[in-house]
Amino acid sequence: MMTLRTLALALLLASGSLAGAQDMPAPTDVPATDGTVRPDTPGLPDPTRVTGGTYTVDTNHTQVIWSLDHMGFSPLSGMFGGMSGTLKLDPNAPEDAVLEITIPMSGLAVTSKSFGEDLAGPEFFDAAKFPAATFKSTEISTDGTSATIEGELTLHGVTRPVTLDAEFVGAGINPRSKVENIGFIATARLNRSDFGLGAAVPLVSDEVELSVVGAFAKAP
Repeated sequence: MMTLRTLALALLLASGSLAGAQDMPAPTDVPATDGTVRPDTPGLPDPTRVTGGTYTVDTNHTQVIWSLDHMGFSPLSGMFGGMSGTLKLDPNAPEDAVLEITIPMSGLAVTSKSFGEDLAGPEFFDAAKFPAATFKSTEISTDGTSATIEGELTLHGVTRPVTLDAEFVGAGINPRSKVENIGFIATARLNRSDFGLGAAVPLVSDEVELSVVGAFAKAP
């Protein structure tokens, strides 16, 4: 199975597709995280490439994947996309960063249309009444390229604290947009019943695992 880090790197590389290859510098060999050698890419795991400022969410390459246990039969996952928001970041003071994200319920993607309609209905997300979730950071602590992001998640009309364990993935100039891009991955756990989403607990697990791929482009 593809790891989350591999998925994150693949998504970031997609933003610098072959359509912009002619604008890329000649590749060189650099060590990968597992010690092997791979061709150079626009984004590299080098924090010194982050210039700082305000970055906007790259809607096409940012996603929140949720997973839970379905009645003990199988794991079940879905995804939210279509997000918007900003990251204000000073590389010399990363603990002062501010992250604000809006997650539209319309961005929910699951295994079938009927299942998606059920989840969007009043028994679950009630998307007609609560069309979006938000996450706003309240405190950030860093350790090298890792960060713990404390924040408030508002979902289904309920606000609760959530902690993201984040890792820096890479930064560089996107060869298509000519704009600085940066990317992170993060994980979190929450109990859905804390947000009034406890339908079918305990048959379907209360605890939900979140895997986040965050891609950002520097604002003009």
